[in-house]
Amino acid sequence: MTASVALPAVPSPGQLVSVRQRRYVVSAVAASALAPVALAPSGARGPQHLVTLQSVEDDGRGEELQVVWEIEPGATVFERTQLPDPRKGFDDPRRLDAFLDAVRWGAVASADVTRLNAPFRSGITIEDYQLDPVVRALQMPRANLLIADDVGLGKTIEAGLVVQELILRHRARTVLVVCPAGLQLQWRDQMRDKFGLEFRIVDSEAMKELRRRRGLHVNPWTHFPRLITSVDFLKRERPLRLFREALPPEGSPCSRAASTS
Repeated sequence: MTASVALPAVPSPGQLVSVRQRRYVVSAVAASALAPVALAPSGARGPQHLVTLQSVEDDGRGEELQVVWEIEPGATVFERTQLPDPRKGFDDPRRLDAFLDAVRWGAVASADVTRLNAPFRSGITIEDYQLDPVVRALQMPRANLLIADDVGLGKTIEAGLVVQELILRHRARTVLVVCPAGLQLQWRDQMRDKFGLEFRIVDSEAMKELRRRRGLHVNPWTHFPRLITSVDFLKRERPLRLFREALPPEGSPCSRAASTS
């Protein structure tokens, strides 16, 4: 007698899942119209489901994947977090106070320019004058700043605060840092260590690696939302052509928002 095999629980739209060692959010679930017996794997019985997934990984955000959930190896669902059990007691008042502070800092409205979020999300000691560019950027419909402080006064920190604040307020989705080649590693390390923002360097080696992994027609300027490149590399014919292809079409609202003077 053949033992029945239980099918894995089918996720619901909106749930977070892990498929092929990457994280996705479920956007749609469709049951198969075929008979369960014709599709049942390993003796398991029951309808199979075509699950449509949207990637939430930084290097593949928006990519779509469709899998047959019951036969997809290693597919797992991140269960919804349960509410705390009040019978187990209440949190310490100091912990609750810290939680409320975190909620206030994380609930800054995009229209509220009197409160800053970036200083509380960074691992640095901030001088008062370094907050001035952030305040000015929030007051502009489109941030367009020239930071020209003297050497050693923290221009990188000021730029990082502006970038982080705009990202937290959903006013910026992508960031490109263009600098001399010798400063690329410094920018990457500063953004990672002081602001928790991962940047990737786009150069000849990165282009070769991307072409090996994703094909010859990959555009390096669209593979990650935060990039660093050098002035000399961007001026080359092929990188410049691919960069122009990644820009929004002329005349679109996105192109007007992305343009700089």
